[in-house]
Amino acid sequence: MGETRLIQGRYRLLDLIGRGGMGEVWRARDESLGRRVAVKCLKPMGPQHDASFTRVLRERFRREARVAAALQHRGVTVVHDFGEHEGVLYLVMELLEGRNLSQLLEDNKQHPLPVPDIVEITEQVAHALAYTHDQGIVHRDLKPANIMRLGDGTVKICDFGIARLGADIGFTSRLTGTGIAMGTPHYMSPEQIGGQQVDHRSDLYSLGCVLYEIATGAPPFDLDDAWAVLVGHRDTEPEPPRTHRAELPEFFERIVLDLLAKSPDGRPEDARELARRVTEGRGVPAIPAIPTQPRPSARRPEQPPTKEPRLPSWTRGMTTGHKAGGAALRTTPPDASAGLTGEWVPRGDTRREAALPEPERPTPSPELLAVLAGRHNAGLSLGRLGRWEEAGEVHRAVAAEREHALGPDHPDTLASRYEVGFTLSRTGRAADALREYTRVAEGRERALGADDAETLAARQEVAYVLGQLGRHFEAHQVYLAVLGSRERNPRLGPDHPDTLRCRHNLAFNLSRLGRLEDSFRMARDVATARARVLGPEHPDTLVTRYEVAYALGQLGRWGEALQTYREVAEVRRTALGADHPDTLAARYEVGISLGRLGRSAEALTLYRDLVEDRRRVHGADHPETLRARHGLGVNLGRMGRWEEALDESRDVCAIRERVLGPEHPDTLVSRREVAVGLGWLGRWGDALVEYRRVAAARERVLGADHPDALASRNDEAHCLEQLGRSAEAVELYRRVAALRQQRGTR
Repeated sequence: MGETRLIQGRYRLLDLIGRGGMGEVWRARDESLGRRVAVKCLKPMGPQHDASFTRVLRERFRREARVAAALQHRGVTVVHDFGEHEGVLYLVMELLEGRNLSQLLEDNKQHPLPVPDIVEITEQVAHALAYTHDQGIVHRDLKPANIMRLGDGTVKICDFGIARLGADIGFTSRLTGTGIAMGTPHYMSPEQIGGQQVDHRSDLYSLGCVLYEIATGAPPFDLDDAWAVLVGHRDTEPEPPRTHRAELPEFFERIVLDLLAKSPDGRPEDARELARRVTEGRGVPAIPAIPTQPRPSARRPEQPPTKEPRLPSWTRGMTTGHKAGGAALRTTPPDASAGLTGEWVPRGDTRREAALPEPERPTPSPELLAVLAGRHNAGLSLGRLGRWEEAGEVHRAVAAEREHALGPDHPDTLASRYEVGFTLSRTGRAADALREYTRVAEGRERALGADDAETLAARQEVAYVLGQLGRHFEAHQVYLAVLGSRERNPRLGPDHPDTLRCRHNLAFNLSRLGRLEDSFRMARDVATARARVLGPEHPDTLVTRYEVAYALGQLGRWGEALQTYREVAEVRRTALGADHPDTLAARYEVGISLGRLGRSAEALTLYRDLVEDRRRVHGADHPETLRARHGLGVNLGRMGRWEEALDESRDVCAIRERVLGPEHPDTLVSRREVAVGLGWLGRWGDALVEYRRVAAARERVLGADHPDALASRNDEAHCLEQLGRSAEAVELYRRVAALRQQRGTR
C-alpha cells in the first residue's frame, strides 16, 4: 500500500504514523477536498483464506465501517470513507493531533495523570459512550490506546467497530474454542472473560479499568500472567484507588469501584448516569484517604485454593497483550494514534486479486430499511438544528448503505444523496454539492422521468449551487427550464408552492446577474402570489418579501428596503418568536439598511443587542453570532472608530478561521475587513498582505475568474496604487478586466 502513495486516485499517503497487528496508519491528504486525514490500511488477507471466506470478510468490513461512519459525536473519531485498494481494506478518518492515554502515561513515566485531567477525561468519555450506546453499539475493546486526548483537550474514542472487526477476522489473537475474540486482558469485563453475552455495561467495566490505571499508574490487576489477570477480574475485588493515591476525590473512587463491579447489575445503569455523577461530583471537595498498607508491586490476586478456576478453555496459553505502560510500547512510532500493536510487513506482491463475481443483491430486510429510515430522519433533524456537518456525515453513511442494499437509482438511495448535496451546499462546499445533485438528477431522470417532481427538485438544486459557484448564467438557464416544466405540469402549475419556490430562486439569481429591476419585479410578484396561496405570515412569503427588500437595497432604495425588513422582522417576531433564527436574521438586515442610510449609530446599537441575543441563543462562536459581530465592526469603521473596528474584525476573523476554516467565505470576508481597517489606518503594506491572502484563497476555492476573486484582485490593485506602485496596479487591473471579459463571453 505504501508504494502506491495514492489510494483510489484521491488519498495521497504522506507519512507513516502507526504500524501494528491490524495494519498501518498514514497521515494523508484528501486531494478532492484538500484536507488532511488519517488512512488506516488494514493488514492484507493472506492466502490461507479461500475466496468465499475473503468475500465474507470484505462484506463484514463494509458493514463495520458503515457502523463507524454513522457515529457522529465530538467524542468519537469521525470515519469519512472506506473501501478496498489493491487487495487492502482501508478506512479514512479524521486526523487526530494528540496522544492516546497509553502514550500520556508513558510520557509521564508511568506516573498517574493529574486529577483535574482524569475527571475531565472521565466526563467526556462518559458522554461519548452514552451516545454510542444509545445507537446500540458496544465498543468491546475499550483501553487506553483507544482513547485519544487532542491538543485542545477534546477526548475521543477510537476504533468503534474496527477493533471488533480486527479480532473477528483474525488480525489480533483469536481466542480458540468458542471463537470469541475480543478485548485486552487488563481491561476485559468478567462477562467477556466468561464468554457470555455482553452489553453496554461491559464497556463501563473496561472504562473503570482505564480510569483506575490513569488515576493510579497501573491497571486494577497489574500482573504479567494472563491467567492471574483474568482470575482477578472474575474473583478479586480491586483495591480502592485512594489507597494508592490519597489525593483522588472520594466521589471518583466510588465511581471507579462501581464501574468495576463483578456483576453488570452492580455497575451504573448507563454512561449517562456516569456522566451525571461526574458532573455532580466536580463540586465536592476531596477528603484525603489514609493508606492502610503500601502498594504491592505485583501481588497475585487470591484464588480459591481447592477449586479449579472457572475460566473458559480459550484463555489457556493466552498472553496479556499490552497494558497502557511498559517497555513493549516504546517501539511504537511517535504520534501513533490508532492503538495498533505488534508488527506487520506489507506483502511484496500488491497486485489486485482477481475480481470475484458480484453476488446478487439480496432483498433487504424490513428491519434494515426501518433502521435506515430512522437514521435518515435523524440526519434531517440534525439539519433542522443547523448541525450541517453532522447531518452530512449521517446522510453519507445512510446513502452508502442504501446504495449497497437497494441500488444506486433506488428512490431511497437518491433521497439520501439529495440530502448529502443539501448539507454540502449549506457548509460552503458548493462544487461537491453540484456533483452530488447532478448525480441525483441523472438518477431520478432515469428512474422517474425528466418532468417528475423529484427530478425537477434535484435540477433546481443544481441551479442553486451553480449560483453559489458564481455561475449565474448557467443557473439562470437551468431555473428557466425547470420553471417551464413545473408550469406545464398539470399537477403543479404556476401557483404550486414548488413552482413559486423556483420563481423565487430565479428572482434571486436575476439580481446576481445584475438584472436588478427584473429581480425586483419577479420577487414582488412571487411575494404577492405566496401571500395569496400560503398566507401573508407564511415563512415562504416572508422569505420572498425579504428578497424584495434585498432587491430594493440593490437598487439604492434603502429607505423602502429598511421598511420592508422591519415589517418582516416584526411579523416573524410575532409568528415565530423573538429568538427564532429567521427573526434574528431580519434584524441583521435592518442593521445593514441603517448603515447604508448613514445611520451607523442606530446600526451600532442594533448590532450590539443582536450580538448579545445571538450569544445567548446560539453561543459565542456560532456563525450567525460572528456575522452580527462583523456588522458591528463595519459600523464602527463607518463612524471613524478604525482602531476598534480593526480589533473587532481581527477577533472575528480568528474565530471564523478556527470554527469555519481559513478558506470559508465568511472567514475571507472578515480577512478583507481587516485589510480595509489597516488601509484606513494608513498601514497599506499590511493591508496588501491581507488582500493578497484573500485573493489567493478565493482563486483556489472559486476559480480565478469568479466575481469574488476578481473583486479581491481589484482590492489588491487599489492597495498597490496607495503604495505608489502604479505600474503593478495597472497590470493587475488589466488582468482583471481580461478575465471579466473572458467570463462574459462564455
